[in-house]
Amino acid sequence: MSVTKQEKNKMTVLVIGGSGSGKSSFAEDVLEKFPESRKYYIATMQIYDEEGKKKVERHRRIRKEKGFFTIESPTDVHKNCIKADIKKKDSAAILECISNLVANEMFKEDVIYDRDTVAGKVKSDLWKMISEFNDIVIVSNNVFDDGIDYDDTTTAYISAMGEINRFLVQNADEVHEVVAGIPIQIK
Repeated sequence: MSVTKQEKNKMTVLVIGGSGSGKSSFAEDVLEKFPESRKYYIATMQIYDEEGKKKVERHRRIRKEKGFFTIESPTDVHKNCIKADIKKKDSAAILECISNLVANEMFKEDVIYDRDTVAGKVKSDLWKMISEFNDIVIVSNNVFDDGIDYDDTTTAYISAMGEINRFLVQNADEVHEVVAGIPIQIK
């Protein structure tokens, strides 16, 4: 792993990969290397059922010894960080994960929000977080490789993810793709 601080003394790292690739574990390792004493884990998974609840509990157990302060934020990540009174300038955070966040923002309150509205809102929230946190690691899924034709709603979601991931790549100091547990630095 070659995570290095930039001259601006802030670091934004994007970790991307497929489901079950090991990207979350790698992202946590990256976050632990940052010097800030206060580290936040901003979790975006929306819990719908018992299986989701068990997954969240498992993740919390795994992270317990790492000393992260967890903030559950399935939507409105920037607003929820403000509510949690995070001292962003003196802290580091991991945002896990963009694919959940985009889905939660697109399909909420029994409404399907359009692609441009969702992409704009998520990018705005992400830009604020990148600007405010001293260091941030952002985790995103690669949802583009299966080559399957989807319905219009799913295609809009994938398109929004593509726009947001490109935005993140442009604004990240480092980008790592994790494939079968192996991180590969691509920026």
